Amino acid sequence: MKRNFVVLSGALLFCAVAEADVKLPAVFGDNMIFQRGVASPVWGWADAGEKVKVQFAGQTKETTAGADGSWMVKLDPLAVAQNAMLQINGNNEVKINNVAVGEVWIASGQSNMEFGMGGASNSAEALAAAEDPQLRLFTFSRAPATEPQKDVKNGRWQPSNPNSARGFSAVGYFFGRELRRKMPDVPIGVIHTSWGGTPAEAWTSMPALQTEADFKPMLDQWDKRLADYPAQMEKFNNETLVKWEEDKKKAKDEGKPEPRRPAEPTGPLNQNRPANLYNGMIAPFVPFASRGAIWYQGESNAGRAYQYRKLLPAMIADWRKAWGIQKPEDFGFYIVQLANFKAEKPDPAESDWAELREAQTMTANMPGNGQGLAIDIGDAGDIHPKNKQDVGIRLALAALAQTYGQKIEYSGPVYNSMTKDGNKIRLKFTHADGLMSKADPLAGFAIAGADKKWKWANAKIEGNEIVVSNDEIADPIAVRYAWADNPKATLYNAAGLPAVPFRTDDWPGITVNNK
Repeated sequence: MKRNFVVLSGALLFCAVAEADVKLPAVFGDNMIFQRGVASPVWGWADAGEKVKVQFAGQTKETTAGADGSWMVKLDPLAVAQNAMLQINGNNEVKINNVAVGEVWIASGQSNMEFGMGGASNSAEALAAAEDPQLRLFTFSRAPATEPQKDVKNGRWQPSNPNSARGFSAVGYFFGRELRRKMPDVPIGVIHTSWGGTPAEAWTSMPALQTEADFKPMLDQWDKRLADYPAQMEKFNNETLVKWEEDKKKAKDEGKPEPRRPAEPTGPLNQNRPANLYNGMIAPFVPFASRGAIWYQGESNAGRAYQYRKLLPAMIADWRKAWGIQKPEDFGFYIVQLANFKAEKPDPAESDWAELREAQTMTANMPGNGQGLAIDIGDAGDIHPKNKQDVGIRLALAALAQTYGQKIEYSGPVYNSMTKDGNKIRLKFTHADGLMSKADPLAGFAIAGADKKWKWANAKIEGNEIVVSNDEIADPIAVRYAWADNPKATLYNAAGLPAVPFRTDDWPGITVNNK
């Protein structure tokens, strides 16, 4: 506190003038975790020109708040630690307790990432064993924004226990738990930021979206929608709500249930608007150091699967750019491929979900990326399958192998090449040690000739190859596997991991023109 002394009419008066306290974003709080092995930014706000000192793990960094009151220091790369204290001094002192140093991951996406532990298929058993002080879980209140935000509301870190884990992302929890099991001396932190029913463009910054011509129709549609918003709101308030009030009164008089309040027109703060969730739920964490992200999303973009081939890579590149990542592998990005869903079809057919999975696999094959499959653990009648444990484990396998360099099998069989053998096609795979079928006969393969008419194939395992044929097709030229909303996914390797759905053709799909 600054003390001013003023003389008035011969009397000495003491005045206390309060200065702004040093403040930090919510991601810096008790039980937090720093990313090991990299420079770790620490930032916040104070008075313009205020001196700020940050102390942690034997390091002392000093800076001065800028004209806008913001300040930042970078800690030198940190080693694994537990129960440390972060201290920040300016005009006041802030102490952050029980700080760990380990591995930090961001868990994002739509409802299948949001899906809480309490609803998972093995929740009782998992929650009973959830006590782990070195697995740290960060949650906060969801909020879209039309401009990038500097902080989130109600954010806090909690050590994992039955209570803190219950409402946390089940995929995020099981991913973090598996990393802890395979790296038991390393604390793990998971920042959960997801929102059900949202498309990938909502999680991408506006500058990134504006650089790609394929995204312009989508942005133009939103511009028109928002231009119409004032008139729609006026009609909503003056007509729709008035009628709703009348319907409520009538229902009450007749002893009927009250009608649901009508949904308001889509406005600027809608969570599905491009960039709104990036602004409100990703930007506040930049540049907090992390190892990477896990991503479960795609259902809301399935009707635009070809566009997703560009949209998802653009979003990932956007995040890496925001964090200042120079090499993709320095920020791993692991995608959950969409689960099987909806009714099985008796004959081979086109599928927007299959095309979306293809776009996810194409993105997963890019540097620094990977994926975990859910093609065999979905639920035909529920878009939110309850088996989140296997999803989290499969993501962790990919991260352990590709980010951490562990020598483990992390993928099911991946299509590599094909050769024709008379009226048969031989398929070769990578990750094919111990090819096996979990059904008799091996199913899920379709085959076609030049007429592009698909028929189910007879498929046999011969060593590390699959041989497919159909007696009605004398000259086959293309094969598809698990190409359906809810396919028969029966091919696995010795590690028990399912084969990645694929097609050998590049014939235009049903979403090719959807923007």
